[in-house]
Amino acid sequence: MEITSIFAIYILFWVLSAFLVLPFGVRRPDELGIDFVDGQERGAPANFKPGKVLLTTTMLATITFGLFYANYVNQWVTMDAIDIFPSREGS
Repeated sequence: MEITSIFAIYILFWVLSAFLVLPFGVRRPDELGIDFVDGQERGAPANFKPGKVLLTTTMLATITFGLFYANYVNQWVTMDAIDIFPSREGS
């Protein structure tokens, strides 16, 4: 696998991980006992921590990409193993 492909696939894993991580741990101001600011959306998070989100996203993406790449190199799970619609040529 070329380095550009590795980088592109890692970025895909990172973006997917970001969307998985974003909803966890955020609370609305009323859940934390904080007063709303005039004009504030009621569902806006009051305790968003972008550094924590970036770190968690990067760790999750690195682990999942590592598993993907290890499978690519070692061929643990191949397309033949997950073929749920076998061809009719054999019947």
